[in-house]
Amino acid sequence: MRTARQWATPITAGAALLLSVTGVLMFFHADTGLNKTAHEWLSWLFLAGVALHVTVNLRGLKQHLAQRPGQWLLGAFALVTVLSFLPLGSDRDGPPFRAPVAALARVPVTTLAEVAGIRPEQMLARLQVAGAAFISTDQTIVDVIGPDLTAQTEVLGRAFATTSTGR
Repeated sequence: MRTARQWATPITAGAALLLSVTGVLMFFHADTGLNKTAHEWLSWLFLAGVALHVTVNLRGLKQHLAQRPGQWLLGAFALVTVLSFLPLGSDRDGPPFRAPVAALARVPVTTLAEVAGIRPEQMLARLQVAGAAFISTDQTIVDVIGPDLTAQTEVLGRAFATTSTGR
């Protein structure tokens, strides 16, 4: 237990620092590089640190929870956690990019080319490079990919990716 006690607080504190910094950056849409990935994946390290910390300090935790402030605080956080799963009005229809992606997915390649400011043959080639089996400029993304919004978004993202010159 002595070794666990030596590691519990530093792991928890270090992981909390990482999650706090990356979380604030993500909140303000200022995250770059691996911030989001580190936040998501290294949160497991935080959970391990917390579990270890609770294990080695169980007696102290029980003392805190025997008093009203500890009970109220833990109850409040539990309530906020439960409430965070409730859908809000704006999330009911999906992410905000859903409508434009769905609209672009229903137009033929010729229209996508117009939107991108390139020739239809160029757009057809981009879509094929993006992994979509297009054979005609009259086809739509829905025709080729199907109704999967994630797949449509990925193909459109690759097809509309531009070079440093803009086209």
